[in-house]
Amino acid sequence: MYDLERYLNVRSAYGASFAPDGELAFLHDASGVPQVWTVDAPRTWPARHTFYEERVTFATWSPERRELVFGMDEGGNERAQLFRLDPDDGTVTNLTAMPEAKHRWGGWDHDGDRFAFASNRREASVFDVYVQGREGTGEDATLVHEGDGWLTVGGWGPDDNRLLVSEAHWSFDQDLYVLDLPDAGLAGPDSPDTAEGELTHVTPHDGDVRFVSAQWGPDGEAVYLVTDHGADTSYLARLDIAAAADADDVEAALSVVREGGDWDLDGVALDDETGRLVCSRNVDGYTELTVGELDGPASLTEFPAPDLPEGVAGGVAFDGDADRFALSASGRTDNTNLYVVDVETGETERWTRAGTAGIPRETFVAPELVRYPTFDDREIPGYFSLPEGRITGDAGAAASPPQDSGTGGAGLPVIVDIHGGPESQRRPSFAGLTQYFLSQGYAVFEPNVRGSTGYGREYTHLDDVRNRMDSVADIEAAVEWLCDHEAVDPDRVVAMGGSYGGFMVLAALTEYPDLWAAGVDVVGIANFVTFLENTGSWRRELREAEYGSLEADREFLESVSPINAIEHITAPLFVLHGANDPRVPVGEAEQIAERARDQGVPVEKLVFEDEGHGITKLENRIEAYTAVVDFLNRHV
Repeated sequence: MYDLERYLNVRSAYGASFAPDGELAFLHDASGVPQVWTVDAPRTWPARHTFYEERVTFATWSPERRELVFGMDEGGNERAQLFRLDPDDGTVTNLTAMPEAKHRWGGWDHDGDRFAFASNRREASVFDVYVQGREGTGEDATLVHEGDGWLTVGGWGPDDNRLLVSEAHWSFDQDLYVLDLPDAGLAGPDSPDTAEGELTHVTPHDGDVRFVSAQWGPDGEAVYLVTDHGADTSYLARLDIAAAADADDVEAALSVVREGGDWDLDGVALDDETGRLVCSRNVDGYTELTVGELDGPASLTEFPAPDLPEGVAGGVAFDGDADRFALSASGRTDNTNLYVVDVETGETERWTRAGTAGIPRETFVAPELVRYPTFDDREIPGYFSLPEGRITGDAGAAASPPQDSGTGGAGLPVIVDIHGGPESQRRPSFAGLTQYFLSQGYAVFEPNVRGSTGYGREYTHLDDVRNRMDSVADIEAAVEWLCDHEAVDPDRVVAMGGSYGGFMVLAALTEYPDLWAAGVDVVGIANFVTFLENTGSWRRELREAEYGSLEADREFLESVSPINAIEHITAPLFVLHGANDPRVPVGEAEQIAERARDQGVPVEKLVFEDEGHGITKLENRIEAYTAVVDFLNRHV
């Protein structure tokens, strides 16, 4: 038996980037927060290069020099700054030095002389596009496009005189643009403050359409992307830039490269010099990779797939010649590590040794994929895990619950763990906290209720705005299914979730109060009105598209806010939040805890002053989840 701290000390290595000489940079949380490390050969001892108390969010090598750019925010406030690191002498240069603004990395040019980024430094609610020389600092960037929404830079064209720019209207509707850069010098200390480029819209469309994971093609005449245009599930397509710029609808400019079939393709990585690519398909939450090389504008030769742990993989980074790529992979019984794959042969080798804190890997428990019926006869997918020694039975059964064929005895407490988003999906990656609960005799059920991604366009829209509470009804159906299981104690069912999952916890406690022994709300929404009023201004429009707008839907938003049904909560409640949360402000935790406590509900609230949207620092995670475990031990 291992204590909670051991499980929270299981490490992760991810975020790969190859140096010109083949050295691999990555993020590793051995210190308690992710920092920049490098390794030059498989499973050799890595070198650590950053030593901060704050998390590093990404690191990427220059294509031509031994230097990296990394991002870091402060206290989880998500106002990332960009830094240049010399890994040989440890020198760090702040490239942005504007701590009140967000900076979103947009990539190096091919010579490593310049980089691009998007930032809201001009106006908090919108993002502009900037280009800056590698030696610039602070205010040395040139504003090349003034935006009016949520912009992201998708990378430099092969000739380095164009940028791919994405605008998100919300999670299920994006537009792509090509930004032709001006002739003005954009790399030296004398570069202008402003030099507006020419922006061309290349995804004209009606309705909500996803255009994501866009990558420049080798000739610069097209981009390759994942889209659901005209389909329920997303697929890999080639977008002809010239044809799209002249079209009234993007359909005429799209060519299908690879279908998703019954499942969504969720990403592509493409080397714009060789045409080698890796695309991922989300099959019931599990990653299926296709590796290949373009042998025509919209066709490819496939290579053998890599041998990776069964679970989730991503974050592909090619080396300089695109002979290899690195990626991270994780499964429920395998913590996250980096693997390097030979493109042509599929030969796969693990390069990092992120440890399991001495916990034997064979003690980790894999879930069963199940489906359960809900109120409108849909089948809702979920992952059901039972402690070692018990099994779930037939994972394909949907009409009736599987029967326990384990050791028998008293029914188990069960944690219904609800993902955030809602435009997200619980997937079978490693989770130390989940493994700890299983080791302590809890069952864990993780539903992907309506509104989750990964199951096609129709499914993701089933909870939009006025259908919000249908997803909460899916949680009720999950508990009904669980309570018919011989391994589960119906009187010891816990609701736990973070962010939107925190809202689901509070909504489940107010809508179906008799089902729950306790609830754990992590950075959750208690009041949609105050949430939308106080969330980061750059996020409000995107969130209103999903939840409803303050102007048009205020009455409805009030009606589905758990704070307005607080009198129905009877189960003990634990509320966990970060004071610097820019997404779901800490006021959501304060109001729900105060109101619930006032009516006699046992409430515990824990707020961390140096955290944001989630608890990321190891010492805080240990304190937070030790308190959660103690709370559950008392009440469940």
